[in-house]
Amino acid sequence: MTDPNTAITRESMEYDVVIVGAGPSGLSAAIRLKQLDPDLSVVVLEKGSEVGAHILSGAVLDPVGLDALLPEWRTMDAPIKVPVKEDNFYVLGPAGKIRVPNFPMPPLMNNHGNYIVSMANVCRWMAGVAEGLGVEIFPGMACSQLVWSEDGKTVAGVVAGEFGLDPETALPGPAYEPGMELRGKYVFLSEGVRGSLAKEVINRFNLSDGHCPQKFGLGMKEIWEIDPEKHQIGTVTHTMGWPLGGNAGGGSFIYHLENNQVYVGFVVHLNYKNPHLYPYMEFQRFKHHPMVAELLKGGKRVAYGARAISEGGFQSIPKMVAPGVALLGCSAGLVNVPRIKGNHNAMLSGKAAAEAAYAAIKAGRQGDELTDYETEVRAGAIGRDLKKVRNVKPMWSKWGLKASLTLGGLDMWTNTLGFSLFGTLKHGKNDAAATGKAKDYKKIDYPKPDGVLSFDRLTNVAYSFTNHDENQPAHLRLKDPSVPIRVNLPEYDEPAQRYCPAGVYEVLGEGQDASFRINFQNCVHCKTCDIKDPSQNINWTTPMGGGGPNYPNM
Repeated sequence: MTDPNTAITRESMEYDVVIVGAGPSGLSAAIRLKQLDPDLSVVVLEKGSEVGAHILSGAVLDPVGLDALLPEWRTMDAPIKVPVKEDNFYVLGPAGKIRVPNFPMPPLMNNHGNYIVSMANVCRWMAGVAEGLGVEIFPGMACSQLVWSEDGKTVAGVVAGEFGLDPETALPGPAYEPGMELRGKYVFLSEGVRGSLAKEVINRFNLSDGHCPQKFGLGMKEIWEIDPEKHQIGTVTHTMGWPLGGNAGGGSFIYHLENNQVYVGFVVHLNYKNPHLYPYMEFQRFKHHPMVAELLKGGKRVAYGARAISEGGFQSIPKMVAPGVALLGCSAGLVNVPRIKGNHNAMLSGKAAAEAAYAAIKAGRQGDELTDYETEVRAGAIGRDLKKVRNVKPMWSKWGLKASLTLGGLDMWTNTLGFSLFGTLKHGKNDAAATGKAKDYKKIDYPKPDGVLSFDRLTNVAYSFTNHDENQPAHLRLKDPSVPIRVNLPEYDEPAQRYCPAGVYEVLGEGQDASFRINFQNCVHCKTCDIKDPSQNINWTTPMGGGGPNYPNM
């Protein structure tokens, strides 16, 4: 086939369903399709070097999605071995803490029956299940473009495996490999938060019209090996309050898994106003709280990563289908923010999309809108899960932490009973537009990392095992290269220097000598820059396949 824009000829392969992204939603869709009809041809394309390499999640897994997809999973040697035994919630001050008792919390906040897991390992296991059913899975295959029907109105496939673009011109170089067109009767986009192809589809078809803007958080996570005497397998702890205070919404999680390891994570809501806020350093400062420092004392950090999180919830779910294509999981924003869980809904969305596509193909259809999928998501288990908690995030954003705890808790209780005193609250402006001007906010003084509990960004990025081939164009593209120094630096003190958790962006020099550097090799694919840049000048695109982080058991 020939790309009309570049006159590049590509080979093509035809499938019934093409799935972009080997996360929980994409793999669930692939498994369900083969359960329904073993003769369906299904391919999963994954940009990471292996399945799981780009998967980062908390994670406490609600098994409801897995129960629906693979009811016998408990007998299938799944890497889901640590049930939650204890559930703690604290509001932190600089040196102390207040325990929030469990009994006043609505039942949906209870973690009884859930499991502490590595979603990277869960996805590796799910990929094995899918391949056993006959699904073709290709890691290291970044999907760089959509393939359109001849009239340009229907998504017909994707371009995957393009290599060898010139680093300077972004045009085919001497070692260019054009990749292939993988065409399907339906294309499922399960790229995770702010995927490049999903963003194109949402914009092309105006899928967000009539819905609140999507809201996001930045989640950062470290894996620690700690003193066995301090390890309490199955313990789940969440905190709010210090160190963020009134500067931003967010909080932490600490999960005790196997092998004397704990997941230590920190989430910062990206609608913060103060452009001097430094999310990564808030995370590092958090670990010096006496409660956390005592836990980690004598331990060692063994891995680090970061990822944006969709937080808009029910109000922000865009239209999920367009001709030939459907958005799955975090591509549609199906995270339950108060529960800090989205993997169960991702799995349920994959299952629902597969069932809709199967019915359509059996009826002789292709390339149309899978409206049954959208109906199931909004009216079924996913919609019910998200609708109960829909007001917590806007309450937090508008009225602060105390309102979120009190009124948000009340609203979740009443929603459990089938009604809300508040109706449906709306989100405000998007996270980029929420950023204030530098002159209106004080700079924040962050303590220097001590190298024991806290670490500088570049040292930590090494523990994400990130790698990109330097002989390629930067995948972080500026719409206008002059904006960082001409606009963002004087207006916002160029916040890219701080919001990126991997140290990708630097301002070098001062005054007339100032310049903006993009160290794309450091990128952990969190997508924060695409979300938070106040000028919306940064466009995250997929690099060559196999690049990015190589997370072990995130």
